[in-house]
Amino acid sequence: MTTKTHPEPAELCAHRRRHAAGSDPEKRRQILDGAWSVFVDQGFDAASMNSICKAAGVSKGTLYVYFENKEDLFVALVEDKRKAFFQGIFERLVDAGTIEERLFAYASGLAIQLNSEDVIRAQRIVISVVERMPELGTRFYDAGARHFLSCLQDFLKRETEAGNLAVTDPELAAAQFVELSTTGTWRARLFGRRDEAPTEDEIAYVATEAVRVFMAAYRA
Repeated sequence: MTTKTHPEPAELCAHRRRHAAGSDPEKRRQILDGAWSVFVDQGFDAASMNSICKAAGVSKGTLYVYFENKEDLFVALVEDKRKAFFQGIFERLVDAGTIEERLFAYASGLAIQLNSEDVIRAQRIVISVVERMPELGTRFYDAGARHFLSCLQDFLKRETEAGNLAVTDPELAAAQFVELSTTGTWRARLFGRRDEAPTEDEIAYVATEAVRVFMAAYRA
């Protein structure tokens, strides 16, 4: 007796073909670099897949092998830049020993990355379309902010379990630490109040104060 098989949905088959075929990292990098230049120059709405193909030097058929649509491509860009974002923070954590030093590394690394041109531009692009495309805002947040907050929450939980901190609500404490770390810098940059990124001295000063205030509230 033979078992009748049911064909897979067309969308699932297309999804599998796309990701199986789109496996060349250099080609993917080429598309991402071209797309980023278009998004920065034109914004999300004005950017077309045709203009992205032209900037990346690929055909539209090749583009759709790697990315389903413009939103999928933009979120991939965010996830790609997130790797560099966290690399900068983790590099600072390597030499940090005490809990204060590790918190300072988190604070200063976060401030540097959040105030960078790439992050500011990406956030402005999302803000410009989020009322009309809330799902893009959600995907952007999940790819960046939520991931960082999750890492910071895990760190606070470990330090609390080790007896170094007394954090009863890691989610709230992590959000508070982010606000302390970017006081007077990130929002001013985001909304154009400041044209230049903060200096290293300013970032270090704000990070030091963030750690002092945080530890005053949560030291075990």
